[in-house]
This record gives sequence, structure tokens and C-alpha cells, in this order.
Amino acid sequence: MAQFFTIHSNTPNLRLIRQAVAIVRSGGIIVYPTDSSYALGCQIGDKSVMSRIRAIRQVDDKHHFTLVCRNLAEISNYAKVDNTQYRLLKANTPGSYTFILQASREVPRRLQHPKRNTIGLRVPNHSVVMALLDELDEPLLSSTLILPDDEYPLNDAEEIRDRLEHQVDLIMDAGSCGNEMTSVIDLTSDVPELVRQGKGDLEPFGITHG
Repeated sequence: MAQFFTIHSNTPNLRLIRQAVAIVRSGGIIVYPTDSSYALGCQIGDKSVMSRIRAIRQVDDKHHFTLVCRNLAEISNYAKVDNTQYRLLKANTPGSYTFILQASREVPRRLQHPKRNTIGLRVPNHSVVMALLDELDEPLLSSTLILPDDEYPLNDAEEIRDRLEHQVDLIMDAGSCGNEMTSVIDLTSDVPELVRQGKGDLEPFGITHG
């Protein structure tokens, strides 16, 4: 049975944040708010908890997990970033984007796309996430909370509890945070490529179609 925390979206209670991080470190799955939608989060190094998230989402090993990072410096630890990519990232983080980049040697093989050796990374603009990441002191492995056969991510914490209370360990209710997924931008080639159109504006990347 999942724990349920009501938490302020702008000034989150530090005691609750610490409890949430303890759950992550003990191998739990948390549902937490972001600047685009609710997401599922867990610790990077735990293989079994990744399998649990895949089962909830009903996705295979080709599904890109995202490393949710505090800042650009943390992204640079987990991805190979050249000068052009760095400028794009600096201008557009934090924000509602997920960036596909070549994974660095810091990233375990199982977190990378099996054929391309890429990883999805993002820096969200949300106080609860920032507090979680500061306390955890490393990125959170994450996946959008969209369930099989649903068209949009779940946005109501009570509905999340009804549907997932036996599959996750904690639900953090910060009220509505939207149900639009991030825009996914592939930066691994010379020209940014749109993988999924979502909340983030495409104009900074020279992408005009969706």
C-alpha cells in the first residue's frame, strides 16, 4: 500500500522530502510532480525497480528512461555534450524538455538505449523535483506517468492512488501539474530532431513542424 503525502508545489516541506528520498534509496517507486506532468521515479542503480516501472507502463527494454538532473553540470556527467549542444542546453534548461544525448561511461548499460547507447536527460522547472534532487544528491531515474491505453498522463493524485496504490510506494500530491508530456529533442546529430512534441517550445531548436 502506497504512502500518500500532500506537499506544497512551491515550498515543499523538507521533512516530507527527506521521507520521500528515503523511500527512493530503499528501492521504492515514487509518484512525483514535474513541470509537465506527474512522473514515476526511482534510484538509478536499482535494476529490479526499473523492471517494476516497465511493468506499470507496459513498455519494453527499448523504452527510454530519463535521468532527471539538477542542472547542466549534472547532465554533463552522464552525457557527452559538445559546445553546440551545451549552448542549446544552457538556453533551454530548466524547462519542459527531455534531451536525447550520447551516454557517458557513467551511465550503466541497462539505462541506455540498447542499440544507440543514448540516454534521455532533463532539468525540470519545479520546486518539489529540485528539493528531491538536492536531498538525493544524484539524478532520479524517471518515466512519465502515463498508463497503458491512456491518452494522457495522470494528473489527479486521488485517481493515481486509486489505480496505483498497490504498485508504487509513495504518491506525492502537489495538486494539478498538467497532463502534457515534455517535448523530446534528439541532439545526437548535427541538427536537433523532434522525437515527441509536447509542452516545450520547439522554436529555440529550429524545429518548425510537429
